[in-house]
Amino acid sequence: MKRRQAFRFNVRPTDTQERIFRQFAGAFRFVHNRALALEIDRHASGKAHLGYVGTANLLPLWKRDPETVWLSGIHSQILRQSLKDLDRAYKNFFEKRAGFPKFRRKGEKDSFRFPQGARLDEPNARIWLPKIGWVRYRKSRTVLGTIKNVTVRRSGDRWFVSIQTEREIESPVHPNPGIVGIDLGVARFATLSDGTVIAPGRFLARHEARLKRLQRALSRKKKGSKNREKARKKLARLHRKMADARNDFLHKVSTTICKSHAVVVVEDLNVKGMSASAAGTVETPGRNVRQKSGLNRSLLDQGWSAFLRMLEYKADGSGGRVVRIPPQYTSQTCAVCGHVSPENRTTQALFRCVSCGHAENADLNAARNILRAGHARLACGTNTSSEVGAKASEPTEAA
Repeated sequence: MKRRQAFRFNVRPTDTQERIFRQFAGAFRFVHNRALALEIDRHASGKAHLGYVGTANLLPLWKRDPETVWLSGIHSQILRQSLKDLDRAYKNFFEKRAGFPKFRRKGEKDSFRFPQGARLDEPNARIWLPKIGWVRYRKSRTVLGTIKNVTVRRSGDRWFVSIQTEREIESPVHPNPGIVGIDLGVARFATLSDGTVIAPGRFLARHEARLKRLQRALSRKKKGSKNREKARKKLARLHRKMADARNDFLHKVSTTICKSHAVVVVEDLNVKGMSASAAGTVETPGRNVRQKSGLNRSLLDQGWSAFLRMLEYKADGSGGRVVRIPPQYTSQTCAVCGHVSPENRTTQALFRCVSCGHAENADLNAARNILRAGHARLACGTNTSSEVGAKASEPTEAA
């Protein structure tokens, strides 16, 4: 089978190379925004959607335009990749997989991509980028496979290179036949059906005081001043530090789980809906807005969506699989007798069945229900909430 894998490294450009990075990222952003504005104007006037081919045919005209002649000094692959990204965003919108494409803002997710032409000199820890030359990077691992494309991206005040490769491997077979159910939460990051408890990282709580202080300092600085830019960089470094710590935590937890279990059963959570604002509108204002705002911060700080994505690709790479089941009633169902009632869980931590009297930690009870629903789906391929409420004499631990 073919495996595509990305290898991410911190690059160390010279001052001249960093100026080129910023110029290429600016051109990538400019072409995206100009093509998007053109598509919006054409739609407003009733004209047909151009798509990638139509906008790519305009690039030679833009390069000859006196106002945008500077585009002729940018690698053509970068400009075309920007248009391909916009075309993919439109397709995702038309197929209702994402929202309408947005304009890119300067300083936010600055990046550009080379689909070909890059090459590695691993012994000397450097990479060749077209029109830039050899750029040193911080080698932390060996790159495996043939390079398919290279993306340069800025995060805070640092630049990173992401090298996507492709290689042939034998179909993996997971050495451990175990199966486990996972209940995600806020008080506990994850509770496994075998009783394992993973404490939350609390990345925001550990840095919240400093974060507020830096945000206040930034708000006091005059826009466009050098002091404001210094304050912005300090804030960006703190955000990057929090993100790095969260990613490190999620990678370690997901790797441990995928190595220990061939099948992982999780709830198919709608994190975006769960973390939506409760503010409401002027006509119909929301209730408990402050409490819901705090809960939303805690939910987003956990990184559930990223964790589920990591589980899926790591399980797939090790020969395992991730099974998603509907989240309805998992916290209200007794894992022993199958009785479903909101009265079974009157507190956050304790579950006590009003039918059979079974009592245990609520998260562990939910994890066992998730595991049983995963067994049901694997057995018959169903995907309904009735799997959770199925009667069982004893909680299932493993397959």
